[in-house]
Amino acid sequence: MSSNKSFSTETSERYALALFELSKENSELDIVEKNVCDFLELYSSSQELENFVKNPTQLYINQIRVIKEISKIMKFSQNLEKFLSILVVKRRIFYTKQIFSKFLILSSKKRGELTATLTSSKKLSSEEITTLNSELSQAIGSKIVFNNRVDESLLGGLKVQIGSLMIDTSIKNKLKKIEKLMLEQ
Repeated sequence: MSSNKSFSTETSERYALALFELSKENSELDIVEKNVCDFLELYSSSQELENFVKNPTQLYINQIRVIKEISKIMKFSQNLEKFLSILVVKRRIFYTKQIFSKFLILSSKKRGELTATLTSSKKLSSEEITTLNSELSQAIGSKIVFNNRVDESLLGGLKVQIGSLMIDTSIKNKLKKIEKLMLEQ
């Protein structure tokens, strides 16, 4: 493993791979992926849950009880519930968001999809996103799944990041280039 990766990154990747392999082995990759998306949505919308998961002073018995209750309410697969319980017992539950994010990346790669971050100055219509997705997918030769964000400071245009490739057509970026040129003269 690369020496410049942090412990949390390496740990998250190992656990994500373990969950991915377990899900694939039990032919429930689609179910677990949906469960993971549902959990991440709940996690990002509930500050109380996030604080509970990140609190290292929580007793693991309480954390397991909460995980079992969430799993029951959200109808998680039994393997995902057991996986979350293992994270609690191993005191790795605070890596859940990173583990699940990496798991989703592995699932996307298995389907031949690339995940990209699309940042725009305004909310784009679904038609605009579909058109952009189609054109980029065709150019790259792989299906792209966008994570959409709005950044009003861009003034106009778009930024697309696919892995290490960054396409920046924003007015903000163009203004920075013009400013740099003016300063050089």
